[in-house]
Amino acid sequence: MVLGALVGAGPASAAPGGTAVAPGVGYEEFDITASHGTTHAHVLRVDLGDPHVRVGLLYPGAVAARAPVSVMADAQGAVGGVNGDFFHISETQHPGVEATGASVGPVIASGRALKAAVPHGQRFGPALPPGTSTQDVFGVGVDGRARLDRLALDGSVRTGEGEFPLGGLNQYALPEGSVGAFTAEWGSASRVRATCGTDTDRAAPCSTDTYEVTVRDGRVVAAADTPGTGPVPAGTTVLVGREEGARQLRELSAGESVQVRHRLVAATSGTPYRFALGGCPVLVGGRPLPGLDARTPAVRTAVGVADGGRRLLLLAVDGAPAYRSGLTVSEVADTMRRLGAHDAFNLDGGGSATLVAREPGATRVSVRNHPSGGAERPVPNGIGVFAAP
Repeated sequence: MVLGALVGAGPASAAPGGTAVAPGVGYEEFDITASHGTTHAHVLRVDLGDPHVRVGLLYPGAVAARAPVSVMADAQGAVGGVNGDFFHISETQHPGVEATGASVGPVIASGRALKAAVPHGQRFGPALPPGTSTQDVFGVGVDGRARLDRLALDGSVRTGEGEFPLGGLNQYALPEGSVGAFTAEWGSASRVRATCGTDTDRAAPCSTDTYEVTVRDGRVVAAADTPGTGPVPAGTTVLVGREEGARQLRELSAGESVQVRHRLVAATSGTPYRFALGGCPVLVGGRPLPGLDARTPAVRTAVGVADGGRRLLLLAVDGAPAYRSGLTVSEVADTMRRLGAHDAFNLDGGGSATLVAREPGATRVSVRNHPSGGAERPVPNGIGVFAAP
């Protein structure tokens, strides 16, 4: 594979042949001669060592909602960004149940845990490499360093009679036999989908054994046999149970005291995360993960980490017809390594692949690649690049 590119370029704001989006943020584009033909790449180089630069979550304000990357970037004042995690894009197996638009993996925004990961069998996207999971994330800690990690849900429901574990947080799919919590961050989408499918089969029928309990100000205020829809008010948690989880919730009575606790726990970093989203690791310590797909090319999006987490490379492949052959997942890892990344993370691609950046002097972003569907696809989240004047 040949990059007709600016490999190993210096500071982001001074990338040779590229353009400065903002101090500490540079944009460049180049051709890649890949296994299935020439493709065109768009890259944002981000210097996290610059105190005026940071990255954060782009999202529409709710987990179960979608918007184009450019709309989210402009609404939040970002100077650039790319689309993020794979998501619940379609729902054909369960009649009467609509796709929620919620992402697959964990999400943290401004230090707040918005959601946890769905079970492996409920994910959307290409097959995961061996040893990876839906809990894998790319994130930036409160120390300003970027890294790859894994975030697991740690939560419980405590009542006067005892305590049982929390199996989900704002997820479109709950583990079998569990209880999940839905908060104001979820949005207004129906919670029925959370009880459909199994841990190993996304298309399995919806559970017929469900129960829902509404907790407000620490007390049970309502219950129902079927998960509901509509926004969850601030200060309220809706608990949804399936199978054994439904049985546990049926033990609760109106007015009973209930305390719900949840947090996302990092597997490797002792530093709390300011921002994180899901996807799939493809490069760790400068080495591609074993088992990466080297046969199926597609339009891709990825993020690379360099210089001990002080620099980022945000990449999106062009979806124009002349370049649509794209890259295999193996080639994504190789491309990010050649660009100087020591770790890299594959994000949603295909019609979702979008890279935006401000033109010099502009106050709004422009879409720099050509989305393969001909227009931006609404997505649930993305990586936003922010630069103070």
